[in-house]
Amino acid sequence: MSEGSVSWRTAEQSEQSENRVKVVFIGGLGRSGTTLLERLLGQLPGVVPLGEITHLWERDLVGNEMCACGATFSHCEFWQRIGSRAFGSWEDVDVERLNALKHTVDRTRHIPALAAKKLAPAQHQLVTEYAEYFEKIYAAAAKDTRAQVVVDSSKHASLAYCLRWSPKIDLRVMHVVRDSRGVAYSWTKQVRRPESPTGDQMTRYSPAKAAMLWNAQNAAFSLLARRGVPVRRVRYERIIQRPRRVIASLARFCGLDLVESDLNYIGDGWADLGPSHSAAGNPMRFTVGRIPIFPDEAWTEDLSDGTRRMVSTLTRPLLGRYGYLSEDDAPLEDPAREEVSARD
Repeated sequence: MSEGSVSWRTAEQSEQSENRVKVVFIGGLGRSGTTLLERLLGQLPGVVPLGEITHLWERDLVGNEMCACGATFSHCEFWQRIGSRAFGSWEDVDVERLNALKHTVDRTRHIPALAAKKLAPAQHQLVTEYAEYFEKIYAAAAKDTRAQVVVDSSKHASLAYCLRWSPKIDLRVMHVVRDSRGVAYSWTKQVRRPESPTGDQMTRYSPAKAAMLWNAQNAAFSLLARRGVPVRRVRYERIIQRPRRVIASLARFCGLDLVESDLNYIGDGWADLGPSHSAAGNPMRFTVGRIPIFPDEAWTEDLSDGTRRMVSTLTRPLLGRYGYLSEDDAPLEDPAREEVSARD
């Protein structure tokens, strides 16, 4: 290690694992089933789901949007306790400083630097300062709920790379993948954000842009696994087909010791969801009660042939790696052997 640099291993070992908060980070491109996975995991004993913490600062702390419990952020008793425990008060959070740090370190373009085995001292200081905001949220939520595992469904790979440098986080990543053509189709749909007081729509992307983002995010999580972070890849389609078995496998990945009855909220094609305090994310976070679990395959009929071919071409290498191509279309090599999806 060069003089003055800080290695990832040194940062990781600077604090004993028993003093770290166990965080499961759900990653992948949006519209891939990440919210469904968070909701299913969040019903397990010992797990507290927090939603997309990357958006909490602007949408909730500044925008005072709605928590999944139905209360606005400023009136949600859970989040007010978390703010007090983590920062003394939400008013003590320097959002301007946080945003400046985010623009400096938490961007996809910074992933090559964040993936290095060591960082220059100045860069390491910025990354760890940024990660500390998240550390405090996770630790406060774990203590408040006495949870063994905190779930953050922020999705963005660049944030996961920042969190890997935190000595206070025991980071595990669930990398959710879905057929790129289904993802691209989903990004074209208009979806209202019910938590927004002004009736804002969720972001939309063209199929071409969605395809390029799909490539970038998924490739980044594959690299993260090769940097020593425990990463479990799971396909959206597998979650839909075998939700109970997949969740049981992922619970073991989280280090949870379950009994069979802990999974009784998942049945054949359905799941019973209780209330949560998920902050930001897909509108599904507001759903409580029994939900059907079935594949969303509208894209197979509604996506035009030309768009389908274009998205398939742009994402072909990873489509093959994840098993989405037919035998005739699959690459000659067999990179699927690198698959770390939920064993069932």
